[in-house]
Amino acid sequence: MGLKVVPEWIGRYNRSWLATDLIAGLTVAAILVPEGMAYAQLAGVNPVYGLYSGIVATIVASLTTGTVLMISTLTSAIALATGSVLMTANIQDNQMPAALFTVTFLVGVYMFVMGLARLGSIVNFVSNAVMTGFVAGASWLIITGQEHHLTGYAPEGSNQIQKSLNWLQNIDQWDMTTVAVSLATIIFMVVMKRVRLVEKFAPIIVLLVATAVVNLLNIQIELVGDIATIPNSLPTFMLPDFTLIPQLALGSLSVALVALAQGAGISTAVPNPDGSKASQSRDFLGEGLGNLAGSFFQSMPTGGSLSRTGISTSAGAKSRWGGIFAGVFLAIIIVLFYNAVQYVPMAVIGGMLCVIGTELVLGRVPDAKLIIRTNWGATAAGAITLVSALFIPLQYTIFLGAGLSLILYIYASSKELKVRSLISNEENRYEERDLPEVYPSNEVTIIAVSGAEFYADVPTLDDTLPSTQGVSNAVVIIRLRGREGAGSTGLKWLSKYTEKLHAGGNQLMLAGISPGVMKLLEHTGIVDVVGRENVFTAQPGFGASLDAAQAAAQQWLSEQSSKQAADDDSD
Repeated sequence: MGLKVVPEWIGRYNRSWLATDLIAGLTVAAILVPEGMAYAQLAGVNPVYGLYSGIVATIVASLTTGTVLMISTLTSAIALATGSVLMTANIQDNQMPAALFTVTFLVGVYMFVMGLARLGSIVNFVSNAVMTGFVAGASWLIITGQEHHLTGYAPEGSNQIQKSLNWLQNIDQWDMTTVAVSLATIIFMVVMKRVRLVEKFAPIIVLLVATAVVNLLNIQIELVGDIATIPNSLPTFMLPDFTLIPQLALGSLSVALVALAQGAGISTAVPNPDGSKASQSRDFLGEGLGNLAGSFFQSMPTGGSLSRTGISTSAGAKSRWGGIFAGVFLAIIIVLFYNAVQYVPMAVIGGMLCVIGTELVLGRVPDAKLIIRTNWGATAAGAITLVSALFIPLQYTIFLGAGLSLILYIYASSKELKVRSLISNEENRYEERDLPEVYPSNEVTIIAVSGAEFYADVPTLDDTLPSTQGVSNAVVIIRLRGREGAGSTGLKWLSKYTEKLHAGGNQLMLAGISPGVMKLLEHTGIVDVVGRENVFTAQPGFGASLDAAQAAAQQWLSEQSSKQAADDDSD
């Protein structure tokens, strides 16, 4: 097979899409300017790295993700998690910005490896309740993290609650000019977002107008140029600091999980235009490649952004070129208008972030109501994640949330274990009945087991099954149809339970065994313990495997009866 120089999707490109893809790319690029700078500020790094995050990483991800229209770029939650990682790792000024790009590199490695391992479903272990709590907590940090830029006073405290209290206790130290600009920005942005004709462009309109007014009126407040140097060039090649990998490895994993969890729903919300099914694992690969490439070109960590993807599709994006053009246009904007960026007021960025944070909170209100009405466990998990985000580093919050999600999943799965007996009725159909307390001797008992395949189910299953005490010549058929795998705990129990039945002169048979489980039984030797003739693999017809097992069971009972009669005659 020859190497394809031009990807197949380029050859299939419909030229009639070019105009809409160009418009979509320009729209997204315009939005990435203010939001990129704002989110970089959340992480406490030079705003230019927020701008650079929408170029190489976005273009590479657009070329490679399975979800064709996905826009992978810097988001508020990713920025907050990144800033928390750098702070917790005690990164010094002389280690920046290489440490930042090292986090980006590690995030790319984690994403790429998980994609190769086809672990796309791993994000499903971050439940809706936990993600709602995490986003709410992160949103609160976005809003309260702007206290300095909203008022000109930088509060002190070991956590955000203490900082907010200190901020409120020192209102007399607020700079009222800064307060006036930030309030005007908030009001202006809220108004612009309510005007349908311009709502999509509200951030860029607010940024341009507010920056122009502040500078034309010579209002003396802090500007981007006062805290960062904006270069007049595209991102140049720069190596991450690989010696910092041990220091940043764990925190970077949390950033990767945050990014992947945020982007997980994009494939469902924005299906591929050609009707092909997107793979989350393929998205992981694409997002990972974007971060790996971006880490060498001064990018912060990035991931699939539902809001930016939504803006792109709303503006008419039809193909991968929408994301590619977004990165290209952003590069053009930086080169042509770099000098203007330094005049952007920090109060304007702070005000815009307050609106964005509030929107994130309000957007999760329906989810929160659903969670509260669902069950107490989900409510508790969401609340714990929310509160923890205010007191512990954000990168640890996602680990805590993932752990809570797993606990809830195991707990819910343990309740799904269902063990019933099956009785063949007059129409030769199987009906579910309650289990008998004791297996009846000289009869066949069919046990249907359904539910999750957790090792924690084994003790529950063992306690649920009928007693074998005083039972003889009984045949127990366990139907396991639908189970594609088995753990060592379950296989060990099966071996011991078979021996227990055999010791009492009874027989065990298995029905509905999948090819995968059969291979495990053969590989572990348990098929010989049960007896190969007593294992009936799943068949296409519903109940066919169970019918075959029941026929074999009746044959076994008949043989046992004949043996017993022969023994009685010999006596």
